Amino acid sequence: MVTHKGPVRYGSSMILTGSKTSRPLSPFLQRVLVLDASAANGRMMAELVKDLGAGSIHAELSETQALETCKQLDPVLIITELSGPRLDGLKFTKALRRSALACRSVPVIMITAEATTGAILGARNAGVHEFLRKPFTLGDLSRRIEAVMLTRRDWVEAINYVGPDRRRFNSGDYRGPRKRRSDSTASEESGRIEQALRILKSALAAVETDPDQARRSIRAQAADLHAIAVRTNDMKLMNATAPLQRRLIAIGEAGPLSRGALETAAAALWPLMPKAAPERERVAI
Repeated sequence: MVTHKGPVRYGSSMILTGSKTSRPLSPFLQRVLVLDASAANGRMMAELVKDLGAGSIHAELSETQALETCKQLDPVLIITELSGPRLDGLKFTKALRRSALACRSVPVIMITAEATTGAILGARNAGVHEFLRKPFTLGDLSRRIEAVMLTRRDWVEAINYVGPDRRRFNSGDYRGPRKRRSDSTASEESGRIEQALRILKSALAAVETDPDQARRSIRAQAADLHAIAVRTNDMKLMNATAPLQRRLIAIGEAGPLSRGALETAAAALWPLMPKAAPERERVAI
């Protein structure tokens, strides 16, 4: 394992090292992909991740190369620079999230020295888990990795957005109490049902225009609704979800989608839509 002493230069920024991780991360970092347009910076990031216990680390210079590597490596964590020559971190993340790759839902940490509001929102809306501003300490990097590898984030499989629940974006920075009404145990399941049904409706509308993502989204919402029904012992929801599940089984993984048939199969679900929450508390789809 490489040990750094003192500050390390990462591009034009200084990374202050010496901070210790609060929890062992090596069991969660078997395969890591680093994406940076600068080969030197990519190697430096690889060394930093190695210090945190990473096993196999691959570095790529462009999003095209990175997507090809994803097919072979199946990484458990991706760390990407926001932008650079031949590199667009937002484009890469969106392509990954909307792909059929096995690693499409792995945590993505995005790094940049220019953390403008637009860049942060762009990362959030591309499906990035955490955003890290340079310069940063090894402890900062460790906290971001802990946040994405040790804490489960709900996954949103919608049409216009695919990625982790954006209400938990940059949770590695947050230490306070949960503030949203939908975060309370009493309303959590109702909020999940509402979100699944809203996404399902938009996915059905996209069957002809975006069939691949519509298929993934419809399957995900049916699975989520069934899981909620089992978890809450809600037989009404379970019975309403069953026709859609049967229809999806009949279609299979690659069978043609019929919007009309799917809408018929989902018809029993719409009366179960919870009372609409205030718009500020909804997860955009």
